[in-house]
Formats: sequence, structure tokens, C-alpha cells
Amino acid sequence: MAINSIFSFLTPKETKFFPLLNEMSDKLVEASLLLNKLIQSDDREKSKEIYKQIKEVETSGDELINKIFGELNNTFITPFDREDIHNLCERLDDVLDLINSSGKRFIIYNPKHIPEKTVQISHLIIKGSNAVKLTVNELHTITKKPFYALDQINNLHTVEHEADDVYEHFVMELFEKEVDSIELIKIKEIMQELEKTTDRLDAVGKIIKTIIVKYA
Repeated sequence: MAINSIFSFLTPKETKFFPLLNEMSDKLVEASLLLNKLIQSDDREKSKEIYKQIKEVETSGDELINKIFGELNNTFITPFDREDIHNLCERLDDVLDLINSSGKRFIIYNPKHIPEKTVQISHLIIKGSNAVKLTVNELHTITKKPFYALDQINNLHTVEHEADDVYEHFVMELFEKEVDSIELIKIKEIMQELEKTTDRLDAVGKIIKTIIVKYA
């Protein structure tokens, strides 16, 4: 009997990890939508309120990750390698942290104007977060039907490349046109954090692809 078949036989039919991971991916989508809303808000007080909501989502995400880690410690047989689940959780947590960090920078720096390309990257973060959600939702059947998840992983890679292009062109334009050095620093740091978020989304896809290679 193949190793994977033995593993499938031993794995409990009912597992708590999948719904917990699905819930974490839902938080990424929720936070990404709030970030996009914050970026496009022209009301300072409303922006602060939206950031407060992002922070609440990030805090609840931390609690959820701790719960998953606790389950890892208390579960004898896990659906995938403990290390893979642990790494996946860390990357999901990274994305949520960076969304929160991006929102925080908008509130702290309070730039005079919001370049259109920041909105463009925020839309890519939403697209990537949705791709993560769809991929994570496939984890319970990924060993038998990996193709849909692989399509979403490719979407994450595309999002990351598109964000890189947007960021590179934006920085070139910024240094050519922005005459206020303080505003230049503010906006560049905000854009860096947004671009890093898309990098982490792609990292989530790479970990799930590793799981597929091992078990599919």
C-alpha cells in the first residue's frame, strides 16, 4: 500500500483544522475589503473607524492562529504535516498583519493625497485574498482534486507579479514628480507595505502547492 494511502487511511474522517483555516482565510478577505475602503475614504474620522475594524479583525485572527497551534499540540494525527500546517498559519497571519500595518500607515502618515496606484494594489490584495480563501476551502479535498487549488495558486502568483509592476512604475513616477520630500517618504512606505502584502499572499500559495506535491 502506498504511503499516501496509508496516511489517508489513518487520518480521521472528521477534523477541526479545515474549518479553522477556512475561518482564517475569511478574515483575510474581510480585512482586505476594509483596507480598500479605508484607502478610498476622504473622511479622517471615518478612516480611523475603519482602521479600528481592521485591527479588530487582525486581533481575532491572532486568537484563531493561537487556537490552531493549540490544536496542533493536542492532535495526534493531523491531515497534513504539522510543519506545513504551522507554516501555512504563519503566512496567513503575516498577510493579516501586513494588511493591518498598511492601514496603520495610512492613519499615522495621513498623506495629503492618495495616488490611484495605491487603490490599484488594494484591489490586487482583495483579489489575492479571495484566491487564498478559495484555495484554503479546497484543502479538505486537495489530495484528490488539486486542479482547482492549483489554478488559484497561479492566480496568486499573477497577483504578486502585477503588484510588483504597479509598485515599480509607481516609485519611478513618484521620484520624478513628487516635490514634497515628506510626502514622498510617506507614500513610498505605504506602497511598500501594500506590495509586501501581495508577496505574502503568494507565499501562502507556495506552501499549499508544497502540500499538493506531497499528498496529491
